[in-house]
Amino acid sequence: MADDVNITRVNLAERSYDIEIGSGNLAGLAAFLRQRTKSSHAVIVTDTNVDALYADRLGDELTEHGWEVHLLVAEAGEASKCADIAIDLWETMLDEGTDRQSIVLAIGGGVVGDLAGFVAATFARGLQFFQIPTTLLAQVDSSVGGKVGINLPGAKNMVGAFWQPEGVLIDVEVLTTLPDREYRAGLAEVVKYGVILDAQFFASLEADVDAINGKDPSALQNIIQRCCRLKAVVVEADERETSGLRAVLNYGHTYAHAFEAAGNYGDMLHGEAVSIGMMCAARLARIMERIDDEFVTRQFNLLEALKLPTETPGYDGEELVALMRRDKKVDDGQLRFVLPTKMGHVELVKDVHVEDVLASLVS
Repeated sequence: MADDVNITRVNLAERSYDIEIGSGNLAGLAAFLRQRTKSSHAVIVTDTNVDALYADRLGDELTEHGWEVHLLVAEAGEASKCADIAIDLWETMLDEGTDRQSIVLAIGGGVVGDLAGFVAATFARGLQFFQIPTTLLAQVDSSVGGKVGINLPGAKNMVGAFWQPEGVLIDVEVLTTLPDREYRAGLAEVVKYGVILDAQFFASLEADVDAINGKDPSALQNIIQRCCRLKAVVVEADERETSGLRAVLNYGHTYAHAFEAAGNYGDMLHGEAVSIGMMCAARLARIMERIDDEFVTRQFNLLEALKLPTETPGYDGEELVALMRRDKKVDDGQLRFVLPTKMGHVELVKDVHVEDVLASLVS
C-alpha cells in the first residue's frame, strides 16, 4: 500500500462509500476490492486508450489474487457513451456468465465511468460497481456521486440512473500518462468547484498555477481531495437532485452540453466545453447584474493561466438555445441556468431571457 493515502467518506446511509486518494496506491486494488465485496468475478470496462496502460495489467493482478476477470474494451471517446455500446456490453456480459454476484470495475475517464456505471446499474437490475478513474476530470468530478448514463444523439446524459459506487480508488500517478489536453480539460472542473462552493479554494488555485501546470503530485493530491470533499458534501445533501442543491455542480454545463451536442460529441472535450460554458455563464450573470466585472475577469484569468479555452465556438446561437431546451434543468419549458452571485456561491436561476443567453455567447 502506498504511503500518505487519504480517505474521503461519502455518507449516504446504506449507500455510503470511501474515496481513497493517494500516489502509487493503484497497486493495492485487489485489497481495496476485497475489503468491500465478497465477489470473485470482476467485469472490467475500459477503453482503447487505458487498456494497455492500466486495465490489462490490473486485470492480470486481480486474476493472480483469485478473481475471475473479464475485460471489456470500448473505443475511446464520447461517441462510445451510447445505447449501441451499452447493448454490446450487456450482451457480452451475458455471454460470459455475469450474474448478480459479479462486480463491474470502471477503469478509465468520465466516459468509461458513466458507461460502465450505467451498465452496472441496469444489468440484472443492478451490480456492485467500483470506480478507478484515470483522468483528472473523472478523479475530481464524474467518479463521485453516482450519476451514470449514456447520451442520446441530441442530448447529453439524458438516459441514466443514480447508482453509487461501492468505492472509488484514485491514484494521482496515473496522471503522468494523461495527455496534456485531457489534463487541462480536468482542470476546468477543478476551477468550477472554487467558483460554485469555495472562494478560498479558488484563491489557492490562483496562487498555485505554476505547481498545477507542472503537475506537482502533492498539489494534485490536495486539489483532488478538496474537490472530492466538496462534491461529497453536495451529494450527501441532495443525492438525487431533488432539492436543487446538487444542480450547482452543473455550473457552465448547460452551455457545455449544447456545445458538445452541436459538435456531435467530437469537436471538444467535456472539460473544454465546461471552461467555455463557465465564461458564458459568467457573462450571462454579468448581463443580469448578478456579479461585477472583477468576477468575470478573475475567472477568465485563471482559466487562461491554466491554458483552457475560453472563446465560444462558432455554432449558430439559435441552434445552441434549441439544444439547451433539451437540458435536464429545463423546468416547464423554461431555461434555467446555474449563475454566480459572488465567488464561491451560485444559484439556480429561471426566467432567463433568450436574448441575454444569445448575448452571453459572444466572447
